[in-house]
Amino acid sequence: METGDADAPWRVASAQWFAERLRLPGEFAAFLVDDPELGVVASAVGGCDAHAPGPANPSGLHGHISNVATDPRRRRRGHAGACLDALLTWFREETPVTVVYLNATVVGAGLYESFGFAPPRHPALQLRTGA
Repeated sequence: METGDADAPWRVASAQWFAERLRLPGEFAAFLVDDPELGVVASAVGGCDAHAPGPANPSGLHGHISNVATDPRRRRRGHAGACLDALLTWFREETPVTVVYLNATVVGAGLYESFGFAPPRHPALQLRTGA
């Protein structure tokens, strides 16, 4: 996928989105690995999504993980796993979340499974309503 240059409009929107959420420490967290030569080389991002409370989830909060990535030049060194571990610790210790969701690529599925992720009890479905 083409990401555009450093001035691509999505980059400005993304920076604003992250800046807003980083001001919500009980609802959003991002963990990074900073390499002395390359800067940030790995990340894992998580947030709490509000849903209706229920008997199995009185808070109604669900966790969602995204943006788990590693720079190709620093892969296979445990960086993504370290970020994911820190994020799951944040969910457990600093939020009332009892279930965490993510969408996995084929490449990343093994990492997530090693942390205990498994297919949901009920099939996930999706409807795209626009472009």
